[in-house]
Amino acid sequence: MNFSGVSRVSAAGLLRASVLLLVAGGLAACGGKANNDTYSLSASPLVEGPASSGKQILVPEPTALKAIDSEQIVVRLSASEIQYLANSQWSDRLPKVVQAKLVQAFENTGKIGGVGKPGEGLAIDYQIVTEIRAFEVSTEGADSAIVEIFAKILNDKNGTVARQKAFRAVIPVRGSGNAALVASLDSAFATVAADIVSWTLKAI
Repeated sequence: MNFSGVSRVSAAGLLRASVLLLVAGGLAACGGKANNDTYSLSASPLVEGPASSGKQILVPEPTALKAIDSEQIVVRLSASEIQYLANSQWSDRLPKVVQAKLVQAFENTGKIGGVGKPGEGLAIDYQIVTEIRAFEVSTEGADSAIVEIFAKILNDKNGTVARQKAFRAVIPVRGSGNAALVASLDSAFATVAADIVSWTLKAI
């Protein structure tokens, strides 16, 4: 089995040495089977903001480009090149994981009347519509985890956008190995999630 670019990637350092572009057809041709460590987002951020106990919000699944919308963990080698972290994956498609954790972050505040996903039958006041613009480990310069999510607060009563803003966090990678890379992504997401929830509480 021959993955093009592996020697070039290895020469770039320890992080790049752990990165392979996983091609399902190539794995099948070699008779191999992926044996991946599975990760989720564990962070439960502490959030400050005013109570909006009379309001109920809906958190739809975030949108994302195909490169992000999967179980694979993105590693960016340059502005135009990404690969995926070898032998590692998210526990579900990343947008579904992010959606679940945003719902949990809102619930944990205890400051809103209700929060849920589509189909749960809530009488909604606002929707928190999000787009995952970056969720990656970047090897450009110092290795770092980058999470960027664009959020809109949509008034569900009249269909207008009350607020919109991009939230971004950059966290240096500390330690080595895949677990350290995912821990940095987890920390970056915790920062972004806390900012989104706090911003929402202040706006509604």
